[in-house]
Amino acid sequence: MSLRKLVGFIHPRVAVVLHDLLVTALAWWLAKLLRYALRPDEIVSFLPLEFPTVLLVQGLIFRWTGLYKSVWRFASLPDLWNIVRAAVIGALFIGLSLFLYNRLAGVPRSVLLLYPGLLAVLLGAPRLAYRYWKDSRNDLLHNQTVKRVLIVGADRAGEVLARDLRRDNRYAVVGFVDDKPSLRGASINNHPVLGRFDQLPMVAREAAVDMLLIALPGVSTAEMRRVVALCDSTDLPYRTVPRLEDVVAGRAQFNQIKEVAIEDLLGRDAVELDWTAIRETLSARRVLVTGGGGSIGSELCRQVARLGAQSLTVVEQSEYNLYRITQELRADFPELILEGILASCGDRAAMQKAFAEARPQVVFHAAAYKHVPMLQGQLRTAFANNVLSTCTVADAARLVGVECFVLISTDKAVNPTSVMGACKRIAEIYCQNLNAHADTRFMTVRFGNVLDSAGSVVPLFRRQIRDGGPVTVTHPEISRYFMTIPEACQLILQTASLGKGGEIFALDMGEPVKIRDLAEQMIRLAGKKPGSEIPIVYTGLRPGEKLFEELFHPLENYSATRHAKIFLAQHREVSWELLQAQLNKASEAVAVFNEEELRRCVSSLLPSFRWSEAAQPDNVVSIHRATPEISE
Repeated sequence: MSLRKLVGFIHPRVAVVLHDLLVTALAWWLAKLLRYALRPDEIVSFLPLEFPTVLLVQGLIFRWTGLYKSVWRFASLPDLWNIVRAAVIGALFIGLSLFLYNRLAGVPRSVLLLYPGLLAVLLGAPRLAYRYWKDSRNDLLHNQTVKRVLIVGADRAGEVLARDLRRDNRYAVVGFVDDKPSLRGASINNHPVLGRFDQLPMVAREAAVDMLLIALPGVSTAEMRRVVALCDSTDLPYRTVPRLEDVVAGRAQFNQIKEVAIEDLLGRDAVELDWTAIRETLSARRVLVTGGGGSIGSELCRQVARLGAQSLTVVEQSEYNLYRITQELRADFPELILEGILASCGDRAAMQKAFAEARPQVVFHAAAYKHVPMLQGQLRTAFANNVLSTCTVADAARLVGVECFVLISTDKAVNPTSVMGACKRIAEIYCQNLNAHADTRFMTVRFGNVLDSAGSVVPLFRRQIRDGGPVTVTHPEISRYFMTIPEACQLILQTASLGKGGEIFALDMGEPVKIRDLAEQMIRLAGKKPGSEIPIVYTGLRPGEKLFEELFHPLENYSATRHAKIFLAQHREVSWELLQAQLNKASEAVAVFNEEELRRCVSSLLPSFRWSEAAQPDNVVSIHRATPEISE
């Protein structure tokens, strides 16, 4: 058998052990030679069991210190420290063993001082040389398969990313760009900082870059949009590392490279919530979530389970959605007492039985129909599900003494122009006024469009772009507020701890986003050019659709809370007797499918609501920003 084949049969770990034992013998031999070189009149001698004792003791010390758990390819300072520690401890135990063997006869004391230094050098040098060779080899592999990468952001995340990429043969880091003045002309991991963010197109061109990597996990959304716009201008592909909140929540790894998502550009700066108050409200409590299989409801269930609820009851009328969320929760939270109920919230008998058995202390009512154009011609269905079902669930909560009830509403309930918005507004009115007639605290939370929720515009645009277009936008000037699903659910949870009863809570949604800009940005993120490669078609406003959305009605007298970006509106009281009478009439109209009578009931409850076939730009009131300084 040839030497090459013999070496191939040796396990790499065995080869390392043999190398270290050989080096140990060499270090001991050199230590003795150096000692006797100073005294040429003395003869170097080795006892019969001297080398076996040294090798046995030092080998056991290597194993005890975990020297063989490290990999030469990634040798670093902690590995060198471990080598020094093993060498020093080994010298002490070798000296003790030889003393017990023959009182250190033939072994001068100075050998025990020279030996650990020689051993540390002989063990550490090959490891560092091997790593340097591998790293240098990777740097030299600038062939067609290696992409030259420029990292945007030279902070901690950028440094970690550059270090990790040195081990990946597919990428070669050419440098960084960063706006920090202290980094001008600096070098990080032997990679220079080549300029500022605004110099990105020039730097990328001069450095012959193939790809841009954005390493700014904690940057504001506005800054992220600026950086992405600069990356767009280079016509180069670009990727990013996950946001800090995704890393903390366990949804991504810190150095994971991913495509820039629309959530990275439309999501807003994180809202600091009072998690202590939220945990006190939900921990060890019995919680019930309606619509628990939907986009918002399912995320609510996850967060409630994560916060340590005693039990969770999920009410859902979709068999598949209920199956999916209960399977997920049972797998992720096996200690949680979980009950899934397949029922409609409008089924009074089912709701009363569910509440009587679960005895929930906190209820989140997320079940609703929300598709505006579809519901515009489905008044009876929309009213039955969004109003009467809400009344049924709220009444059941009051009967069993639920502590707090949170109705999940929408900004479309403000000055509604759609059937969906009108029905959600009536549901708000009922819960706000029921609060005065119950021990339960009834609260409402409003927010704008939720990114990537079922039926939202983002998955629609994504599908249209994947199919090659066109992307359909209703109006060039139409705009909406956006928030992420986790952010929406955190706001909902916060209201349960903030509310005293009867309030409407809303989040400062920041600046509204034009849907046209959203479409163009999503097309660019897909690597296409808006207009030429993927056309954008304007289809006109649909029935019930506004150009702009609002968060508060002018008469709701909203004010700030102790959270900087969470605001509340005081409810507008209506006659409880009149409200009940109109809802009874509406219920009877639903039962006999009398939509004309149902329209009259809605008009009586909402005198300002107009039954227009379609919302026109000239009948939309100006937008109301959710800031406490602006008076309405």
